[in-house]
Amino acid sequence: MNKYRVLIVDDEEDLRELLRYNLNKEGFEAVAVESGEDCLEAVKDDEFDIILLDLMMPKIGGLETCRILKSNDKTKSIPIIMVTAKGEESDIVIGLELGADDYITKPFSNRVLIARINSVLRRVGESDGSEPTETEGPLERGPISIDNQKHEVKINGEKVKLTFSEFSILHLLAKNPGWVKSRTQIIKHVHGEDYPVTDRAIDVQIVGLRKKLGEAGKLIETIRGIGYRFSE
Repeated sequence: MNKYRVLIVDDEEDLRELLRYNLNKEGFEAVAVESGEDCLEAVKDDEFDIILLDLMMPKIGGLETCRILKSNDKTKSIPIIMVTAKGEESDIVIGLELGADDYITKPFSNRVLIARINSVLRRVGESDGSEPTETEGPLERGPISIDNQKHEVKINGEKVKLTFSEFSILHLLAKNPGWVKSRTQIIKHVHGEDYPVTDRAIDVQIVGLRKKLGEAGKLIETIRGIGYRFSE
């Protein structure tokens, strides 16, 4: 089995090398670079399974680097974990809006980081090794078609680009039409236990998801004071 390749992007040399050492020790193949510019160069000629991206860097910062990666067809599917000392809700929301798949604040333990990496890899279908079943087809809800095997969403036959988090939220709600899911349930389903995302961050993701779905976004209903549900 091939090792998962991790690209570490951080301008702090000591932390960068510590992360590289610990990840290699855990069985990953880690490559470390010190800037957003170096990250963008690295992904041009090499392939990575996941990127650990520092937020506060000179010149091209982490958020801008994330935006560039997610807008490029070659790199948009690479999951990104923001690794940063900035833990304010606004930073988390911005990172998620740009397409980051997870967010971990410094300082953190190696054990927590490894768990987060494995969780993201599982969510994007990279680490479970499961094969699609022949009987499971796309989930059809009005004009929306959700193919969980291909991780693909179509509106009236036209593909819609969603982040992994947006796809997970939509799939959760659409699987259970009429059932209200609280923000806490959504966070737990998409990100797992003890994830540092607030209710506000989920609200922002729902707004972004509705916008991408266009008129079909109206099928996601807000239940004031509780959460969200997919219209029956």
